[in-house]
This record gives sequence, structure tokens and C-alpha cells, in this order.
Amino acid sequence: MSEPSPYQSSGVDTTAGDRAVELMKAAVLGSHSSRVMGGVGGFAGLYDASFLTSYSHPILATSTDGVGTKVAIAQAMDVHDTIGWDLVGMVVDDIVVVGATPLFMTDYIACGRVVPERIAAIVRGIAEAAASCGVSLVGGETAEHPGLLDPNEYDVAGAATGVVEAGDMLDPAKVGAGDAVIAMASSGLHSNGFSLVRKIVADQGWDLHATRPEFSRALGLELLEPTMLYTSSILELMAAHPGALHMLSHVTGGGLAQNLSRVIPQGLAIDVDRSTWSPPTVMQVLADAGGFTLGQVEDTWNMGIGMVAVVDAAEASAVTATLRASGHQAWQVGVVSESAGEVSHDTITSAKGVEGGAIRLVGAYADSSSASS
Repeated sequence: MSEPSPYQSSGVDTTAGDRAVELMKAAVLGSHSSRVMGGVGGFAGLYDASFLTSYSHPILATSTDGVGTKVAIAQAMDVHDTIGWDLVGMVVDDIVVVGATPLFMTDYIACGRVVPERIAAIVRGIAEAAASCGVSLVGGETAEHPGLLDPNEYDVAGAATGVVEAGDMLDPAKVGAGDAVIAMASSGLHSNGFSLVRKIVADQGWDLHATRPEFSRALGLELLEPTMLYTSSILELMAAHPGALHMLSHVTGGGLAQNLSRVIPQGLAIDVDRSTWSPPTVMQVLADAGGFTLGQVEDTWNMGIGMVAVVDAAEASAVTATLRASGHQAWQVGVVSESAGEVSHDTITSAKGVEGGAIRLVGAYADSSSASS
């Protein structure tokens, strides 16, 4: 057996990295559309953009994101093939919010030690999820950080680019009083609020590998339920109902009210009716265990809604039917109205540097006595 190289003795194994690439190569290539130039391993991912000449005024859209501390659950469960779906959901679904078609993405993984099978499982998940949205995974980086991260620790991030015709962009300026507000169900916690999730689990002394009575599988697997992907269905929706969709909101960090406020103009308001749905069981169980009302965690978890569409009221029923036909639970949660100008303590009017519409969650959740107090 040959002596380890000086670099290997420091904790970086480039041979393991090469092995990981070989294991993930087929999945990455499987995500490539005919516009991708070259294969795997180049210094830069290449994408043929000549189709943009058919656009009158193409606007590029880009997004960068990660999956937060949900990776800690994946590491504890030794389940790594779903976290990539979460990453694609966080990155790609932000791009479709402006009406853009996502084209390609890249990923970045930082780890304490490259375990080829583990890294390949993560990237396979990214590639498969990207392909399901019509997105090509054109490149990435796996960085080994011995001494900075423990051997079994890793973090993931990604970036994506899309394009939209300038005249087809979704914009808060298109939202008006009378528009219908349509919710699309989440698949669970998605990728936000996991620091609170992990604290509750730790405080309760729960075993992630044990099956709790509320679930039909191990608690850790329930928490790892992959993020629902909305991009393909929304692109189909826009094609089927031209002009009906005025704006979208991706419900991620900050919860429903904050993210909805970001895409509603000042001077307009929405009362979101909690009675139209019931939060997923996993959120109710966690909130109860933590000693919180559901209202207290509304700025942390998505509460069962992963995406919101603001649409022309005349098209609300047709839009809802199309979303349901594509496999999403969809329902109306409110109507856009003129703001009364008075802002109560439970009204959100700004988030992430954006001064927006006035959003309130009102009433009690279906099958629940918990409201906003």
C-alpha cells in the first residue's frame, strides 16, 4: 500500500472525491437537457443560450439558498437521498415566483470528510429533483473541510438561473383589490424552522429512530419528508391560463404572512382565513410538545401552505381545478382588499426589507382550537 500524500495526511482525500463523482455522474448527466454543452468535471458548466434570441426582452432570474439545519436530521438518520429535493425546492421554486422558467443550477457541498456514497446520494437527489422540474444540474463543488466540520457533518447550498419575457413577469403591481388568494399545500415542514424542531426534539428526549404514535414511520423520517416542488405545475398553470396569475409567494423562512406581505403592494390587504385548512399533524405535535400555540409558530413554519397564488377572481375556480389536476391540494384562503389604513398588532406589513401589503391570519384553524393568541 502506498504512503498517503501530504494532503491526505491533513484530512483531504481527493481520491474519495473522484470516486464520489463517478458514483453521481449518471444522475447528473440524466438531468441535462439538449442545451447543456459538455459533460461532468469541467471548470465551468456550459449552457446554450441561443434560444434567447426568440425573446423580445429576456430577463434573467437567479436564486441562491440552502436547507438550513435540516441537514442535521439527515445526518442523524443517515438518510441523504432526500435533502437534494429540499435544496431544489428552496432554490428553483423561488425563481418561478417571478414567472421565470428555471433553466440550470449548480450545487455546493461542504463536508468534514468525503464519504463517496454519501456525497453521491446527496447529489443524486439534487439531480433527480432538478430533472423533475426541467432543470439541468450543470456543475457543483464538494469541499472537504477537516477540522472545521466533523467527519459526518455537511452542509449544502445551490444556485439556479431562469429566464422570463419582460412582459410576462409576475409583479406585485399586477395585484389588485378583488384578486383571489389560492393556497397550495406543503408536504410538511419543508426546510424552514428546523432549529426550533431540533430544540423541541432534544428537550423532549425523543428518539429520531423511534416511531411515534402520531406517525406511521420513524420520527426522523417524518421530519425529513422532502419539500414539495411547485415549479412544473406553476409553469403549466401559466400556460393554461394566460394572464390569470398576478403574483406568487413561496412560503419559506418567516412563514405565511411575512412572505405574502412581500408580494402584495402597500395599500392592499389580505385576511387569510385559518378555518380553510388544518396544519399538518407534525406541526401540531411539535407545537404541543414545545408548549406553543399554533399562532406562536406561524412565523417559523409554513403551517401547511408551501406556495400561494394571487389570481384574477374570475379565474379562481379554473386555476384551483388546474392545480388539483396536477396533483396539488389547492383552495382559496382569502381575497385581496383595499387596506383600511389601521394596522393591528397581529398584522404583518413588511418583511426582509420589503414594505408590502397588510397581512393577517384570522380565525381558528380547522379541527383546532388554536388561533393567533
